[in-house]
Amino acid sequence: MAAPAIEVCGLTKTFGPEVVALRNVSVTIPEGQLVGIIGLSGAGKSTFLRCLNRLVEPSAGQVLVGGQEVTHLRGTELRRLRANMGMIFQQFNLVRRLSVLTNVLTGRLGRVPVVRSWFHLFSEEDLAIAFACLARMGIAEKAYQRADTLSGGQQQRVAIARALAQQPRILLADEPVASLDPETSRLVLEDLRTINREDGITTLINLHQLEYAREYADRVLGFRRGEIVFDGPPDGIDDAVYRAIYLS
Repeated sequence: MAAPAIEVCGLTKTFGPEVVALRNVSVTIPEGQLVGIIGLSGAGKSTFLRCLNRLVEPSAGQVLVGGQEVTHLRGTELRRLRANMGMIFQQFNLVRRLSVLTNVLTGRLGRVPVVRSWFHLFSEEDLAIAFACLARMGIAEKAYQRADTLSGGQQQRVAIARALAQQPRILLADEPVASLDPETSRLVLEDLRTINREDGITTLINLHQLEYAREYADRVLGFRRGEIVFDGPPDGIDDAVYRAIYLS
């Protein structure tokens, strides 16, 4: 039997002596699942995602990705881990003065030899992958525009195309629709769900809006003060669960 996509055991993260962002979190995510992560600001959602790809260093516990323990990876092994885990951010994290195409090509940096990555030397194959990802997101015609000329929704599609260009096994999306209007938010979430369904990419999405988690996720994790207080199907979120996550 294949290993789960992600296994987290006793994950704890502290910032200084008094701030506990995550407290003994344990959860297993199977391959291909779309997980919505909900909770108040400061509940630990973003720290949780960033511990998975080591943008934040865990204080204690284990994280396994595809059966490999990753909390002690360094150098090439850490670079390989991050290449397999695409990250999508709330504020898009694009280089605004560069073209859309160049931003998407940065998603290939983890897949090219180190020396080539230093000089951003991309192959014809890299270019073909980048254009295919832009076409999939419906914005190939924007390839040569500066990123800062696009609307917020278009910029988030560029960010998704960049993550797809990595050819990842896992997508981590940290509040990807928090800066978008409701209509655009739904379009972006539909894109992420389509990618999850068509490509089988395990997808974790941090969300403020409970209704989006109910509509788009296969499974919901509810965080409260650094702990998981709910883990179940979207339709299992009743009034008691809502109070446990948001009001208690």
